[in-house]
Amino acid sequence: MIRRFWQEWRIMMQNKLIILTGPTAAGKTRLSIALAKAINGEIISADSMQVYKHMDIGSAKIRQEEMQGVKHYLVDILEPTEEFNIVLFQRHAKRAIAEIYEKGKIPIIVGGTGFYIQSVLYDIDFRQSNEDAGLRAELEKTAQEKGAGYLHDILKECDPQAAGEIHANNVKRVIRAIEFFRQTGQKISEHNATEHAKQSAYDSYYFVLTDKREKLYENIEKRVDMMIQEGLVDEVRHLVNMGCKRDSTAMQGLGYKEIISYLMGETTLAEAVAIIKRDTRHFAKRQLTWFRRERDVIWIEKDKFAYDDEKMLNYIKAVLRKGKNDGEHI
Repeated sequence: MIRRFWQEWRIMMQNKLIILTGPTAAGKTRLSIALAKAINGEIISADSMQVYKHMDIGSAKIRQEEMQGVKHYLVDILEPTEEFNIVLFQRHAKRAIAEIYEKGKIPIIVGGTGFYIQSVLYDIDFRQSNEDAGLRAELEKTAQEKGAGYLHDILKECDPQAAGEIHANNVKRVIRAIEFFRQTGQKISEHNATEHAKQSAYDSYYFVLTDKREKLYENIEKRVDMMIQEGLVDEVRHLVNMGCKRDSTAMQGLGYKEIISYLMGETTLAEAVAIIKRDTRHFAKRQLTWFRRERDVIWIEKDKFAYDDEKMLNYIKAVLRKGKNDGEHI
């Protein structure tokens, strides 16, 4: 009887791709481990900072003992001096999905970087324009000389929608959007919308774990305080000593750039911590805005499950058994 159940379950799970996302500090990690163990899954991290070695505290990276034997992909795969972007993420993630399917297991993408998730779910094509080293160098020089805000204003002129979606401090994405427009004459926001309109190649289930805003903000405050207690300042100091530059991709992560400002004497530690908390709250708000725009999302509001992980897990399993059309906003 048990053997038959698992045979039927495996057939039902074929070509499934599960997304478990949500704003920062929502509690995705613990639930993802329980889910992976319950459905014979493996986890692909959709986090732009957890790919880097030596960046454990500021990225809130899952610890080895927390993994409970569940294999994780795209964690600790790069040195912090190396570049990482959405094209590389998509390539690594698709390779990981194929490997997980080969094992007869179910891939679960876990993390809060919505565009990374979208790139895999809809197999977004990033090949339409080639990199222009000269143009990129020119735009980078503009950002250095006139500031990120000035560069963001250039993007507002050519692609207001993209400017609304990309934060001014995310200079690399701002440059990429301007570069795309100048090379193709098309707005990158329109290109992404076209790609997003594609049907997913997977039988996908897009779960968004969230909580009341005041609870999320409280969790963010506690998390940042804990990062400082655990040694975030020493972690950033070590990265700087390793040769990580202030403008490197790795150092653009929340918590890292603010602590560098402190180490360079530009702010006090208290000011840096306050900025990290404020910007993390703003980031969580932008994440929720992104997820609300996504289609076929199944919301899991923690308070409606009395903050009981087992109840949330049972709900997810029930949706997977019945099919996503039976999912609801709960």
